[in-house]
Amino acid sequence: MNRAFNRKKDKSWMHTPDALAKHYIAYNAKFLGNTEVEAPKGTEVVKDAVRKLKFQRHIKKSEGQKIPKVELQISIYGVKILDPKTKDVQHNCQLHRISFCADDKTDKRIFTFICKDSESNKHLCYVFDSEKCAEEITLTIGQAFDLAYKKFLESGGKDVETRKQIGSLQKRIQELETENSELKKQLQELEEQLMIAHVPPAGSISMKPQSTDIFDMVPFSPVTPLAPTLASNGCPPPPPTTLPPDIRKDLFGAEPFDPFTCGAADFPPDIQSKLDEMQEGFKMGLTLEGTVFSLDPLDSRC
Repeated sequence: MNRAFNRKKDKSWMHTPDALAKHYIAYNAKFLGNTEVEAPKGTEVVKDAVRKLKFQRHIKKSEGQKIPKVELQISIYGVKILDPKTKDVQHNCQLHRISFCADDKTDKRIFTFICKDSESNKHLCYVFDSEKCAEEITLTIGQAFDLAYKKFLESGGKDVETRKQIGSLQKRIQELETENSELKKQLQELEEQLMIAHVPPAGSISMKPQSTDIFDMVPFSPVTPLAPTLASNGCPPPPPTTLPPDIRKDLFGAEPFDPFTCGAADFPPDIQSKLDEMQEGFKMGLTLEGTVFSLDPLDSRC
């Protein structure tokens, strides 16, 4: 193993200071995982962590699981581990919490660093696999430490507190974004459930129940026709039957007489003339056993 922080003075750094101070350097690697370690630094500490995570990854690989790929963003503020496609931050390791960084000289693809977790205060060793950039990534983290330490001396220690506050705010923002995505997911599920509940099943007839009066009767409205009510078995009632024309006639083959619907033009001419004569006779008055009946209300003879 090789500690990246104890670089030789005659070896120059790979990146410009502004690249790490104002921006970040990005690398792609495979993430074997992280595990808790007992000490914040030490070659043997990281060796044990690498052996442990390699064994766990070998078991997962035999089960068909692939090693996840991640993107590392290195700056003077820390090392961010992101999903390369969605850019979601999986881990945000602040630089002042990283206590050890090294690459494996026996396996040039492996590099590690130890970071103290902000919540549990436990030391976690992060192990990565990079086929070509393991040593370069380790040196980049070492250069970020060197620049951060110089900035610390120039600011008199005030910059450390600022970075801590920024780190706390970044962590809070990440938590709020995760909570917001969960709430959006729950809201979408509720909307889908409401849409399913409001859609009636195929073939069903949804009818609005009619309002009734105090006698449990549907009020009559001459404007809107009465809607047919369903029978007890749920089927609509049969249409009203109309009698044939022959059945509506009486025994003599005539239409039944209705005094409310027939007028003067409904009678034959001979019957109508007889009715007119009878009406004129009633107007003139009839004498029966000395008593006169008159239809004229002005006539006072009784």
